Amino acid sequence: MSTFMANKANIERKWYVVDAAGKPLGKTAVIVADLLRGKGKVTYTPHADCGDNVIVINAGKAILTGNKMEQKYYRTHSGWVGGLKETKYRILMQDKPELAMRVAVRGMMPRN
Repeated sequence: MSTFMANKANIERKWYVVDAAGKPLGKTAVIVADLLRGKGKVTYTPHADCGDNVIVINAGKAILTGNKMEQKYYRTHSGWVGGLKETKYRILMQDKPELAMRVAVRGMMPRN
């Protein structure tokens, strides 16, 4: 018997809804990243896109442990000298609550 390799013909995608209200940001991001990669499936193939579709609701109500609400910064850089921009997590959650979850999940995905 040969090893199973997933391809577009035999991948079945499901839709999942994840509620982030009252849950730590990092733990929720781990669950979402695993669902997006398809790590929970028996047919998981590392080089194939066999993950599921995920919708995260209440991303703005996700919590951080400790004092990270005031101490955590999100940094972006334009590539130019002096182009570093820092935003506190508290301010980011007021302006764009979905961005914090997106950045956390993206950091847990493979870079290929």
